[in-house]
Amino acid sequence: MKPINLIRQYPNLTFFIVTFILSWSGILIVSIFTGMPANSKEFESIAPLAMFPLVIGPTIVSILLTCFLYEKDGFKKLLRQIIKWRSNIRWYAFALFTLPILASIILFFLSKYSSDFLPKIITSENKTNLILTGSFVGICLTLFEEIGWSGFAVKEFRKRYSVLSTGLILGALWGAWHFLPVYYGCGDVSGNLDFQILYPGIFFHYAGLIPFRILLVWLYDRTNSILLPWIMHATLTTGIFFILNISKTGFPLFIYYLILSICLWVIVAIVVSFNKNSVLYKPNIEKINY
Repeated sequence: MKPINLIRQYPNLTFFIVTFILSWSGILIVSIFTGMPANSKEFESIAPLAMFPLVIGPTIVSILLTCFLYEKDGFKKLLRQIIKWRSNIRWYAFALFTLPILASIILFFLSKYSSDFLPKIITSENKTNLILTGSFVGICLTLFEEIGWSGFAVKEFRKRYSVLSTGLILGALWGAWHFLPVYYGCGDVSGNLDFQILYPGIFFHYAGLIPFRILLVWLYDRTNSILLPWIMHATLTTGIFFILNISKTGFPLFIYYLILSICLWVIVAIVVSFNKNSVLYKPNIEKINY
């Protein structure tokens, strides 16, 4: 079978193979000189170069495959969904406040038992820099991701799978996509693997990202907009990994991520219970198809 026909027959498989190769290429190339994982000082200085392909990978592959498979009409629809802002205010509220409120409540109660759980927005000496850095990283990185995940992968999965199945499959692949950058950034000052940083991060990128992706798929499906999942994704990166993160690693960070993951699964269960016999359980070819 010709490669072109394979791409047409297996668009999602093509998307993930090419996205993983492109996204991980920067880390793999840089690691030749820094080692794997990089030591903490090298990682701080060279991370932008190593991570750049990771950031733009999903977007580039999404745009190329969209243009190849669906030509100008598909590309125009992708652009319209990126800037589509007309949605019910409740979806904006859900996207903006669900995760920050949830994380704030969790940290409020945990901090009553230990100061290890005080968020960085309280313990950081430079709060302005924390907020600005977190906001910039959250807004920019998540846009490039969601143009790929929501802009292409979700659409293709939804032609054959339900919202729930799409979220589970994509969430697992999304977690796997994060493995190499998490591993690469978990070196100590000598370049040895720091398990106190690694195991909470790896845990959350599976236990937490899978239910979170289910919610993002549901949000996209209800609004037919990439903007809303982008906003909600940005609250995760900006909030959980910066402003509402904690300074401690190891067991305290694991406990925080564990409770947060459980709460996300509870929210998924609530959404499922209130949407029985809906698109959560059915493919939606008519709405998603180009």
